[in-house]
Amino acid sequence: MDHSSHDHHHHMMMDHSSHGDHGDMGGGHMCNMNMLFTWDATDLCVVFRQWHVTSRLGLAATLVAVVAICAGYEALREAVRRYEATLARRVETVPLPRSPSPSPRYSEESATETAPFLSPSLVIGQNREQLARRAHIIKAVLYGIQNFYAFMIMLIFMTYNGWVMIAVSVGAGLGYLVFGGKTPLTKETACH
Repeated sequence: MDHSSHDHHHHMMMDHSSHGDHGDMGGGHMCNMNMLFTWDATDLCVVFRQWHVTSRLGLAATLVAVVAICAGYEALREAVRRYEATLARRVETVPLPRSPSPSPRYSEESATETAPFLSPSLVIGQNREQLARRAHIIKAVLYGIQNFYAFMIMLIFMTYNGWVMIAVSVGAGLGYLVFGGKTPLTKETACH
């Protein structure tokens, strides 16, 4: 390979590498991925490539959306707490099964009342157990949704953009103000 062809090859590689993936971004702008704290919102992408901030108006809309998302998380947490309290009261109102009392005389009627498969008290006990089991499954699903939501907020925060980070905190505070009336202030932060 002579010197001129080497320079031409190097120049071709530089031309292609400097263009990147501009074609699939629409306006020729690429997402700016920061790994250090910054206030610069130029070509900021929030979580998804489609959530691409390219203007001041776009930044303002993004900040409002982030505040709403974070306040929504607090609304979800409060709704789950209320659901759990309602469910606990509901489970408690279902009577426990009574232990069958021995009958002084044996009769067909007393045998029917104490038979396990016909005893209403056993059915009531099973209903309480079934209700508690169903409630646990529903609470597990809600817990999964809460965690997914929390991790998405964490990813939003991890844009390392100061404006977005402030919007996350404002949204959490606003959500607590509006929805967290009975929530203790000292709750776990981080993701959930």
